[in-house]
Amino acid sequence: MATRRKEYRFRNGKIIEIEENHDGNYGAPGQKRIKKKKPTEEQMRLVNINNKVKRCRHKLLEYFNAGDCFGTWTYSQANRPPDMKAALKDFQKTIRIVRIEYKKRNRELFWIRNIERGTKGAWHIHFVVNEIGDTASIMQKAWKKGGIYAVEIRNEPKVYDEDFSKLAAYMTKDEHTKEIKKDGTPAKPRLKETSYNTSRNMPLKKPHVDKLVRWKNEVKPRKGYYIISIHEGINPVTGFKYRRYTMVRFPEPKRKVQLKRRI
Repeated sequence: MATRRKEYRFRNGKIIEIEENHDGNYGAPGQKRIKKKKPTEEQMRLVNINNKVKRCRHKLLEYFNAGDCFGTWTYSQANRPPDMKAALKDFQKTIRIVRIEYKKRNRELFWIRNIERGTKGAWHIHFVVNEIGDTASIMQKAWKKGGIYAVEIRNEPKVYDEDFSKLAAYMTKDEHTKEIKKDGTPAKPRLKETSYNTSRNMPLKKPHVDKLVRWKNEVKPRKGYYIISIHEGINPVTGFKYRRYTMVRFPEPKRKVQLKRRI
């Protein structure tokens, strides 16, 4: 069975992500081509959410790092918006203020956000923005509707891992998201409504696509790189295995500067 491989490169090749999956257009050796089946509504929902999470992770890998700012704007009870339209206006008004402050410092603003309405009626806005030195202060002064929580991404264990998988999943939660309880069973959804979006100044390059002869049991890093994560699973539509691994280039060794003595 043929293997399809996509190679994504971020930050001018500093980070490489490889995505491999069995090509469903081909059967196993000696068998006929697999007949395509129409995916169910639930399968398509899973595919769509996986694609949204992937695009979010890719934008995080290209435009953010572990020292950037993750946070939440909360609403006081008196300032809760009546609907999502009003919440969107609150965000748009506030992010304009933030953008102005970034421009004053000759810096470009990159942001990812998810507006969430809980099943009990509370509203909040999760955000990721690039750190410019006083970002937390800027985000606090701009928000007039309630409180704020802000921290470096690397210092928030519930959302941080090296390839940003946890953060991407957290930022793209929706009304279907179910947290896993301690006993391993899914809890009831905690969100009634969400709105995910990113700033427009974060384009992504298309991957390089190859077809390989066979599925390799082990993955190896490229020369000069080390692997930071490997994820494997089953595609919900095709039923075939897939694998994703991310590698980072080793930092260049610092050159020793020789001081010449004056005689």
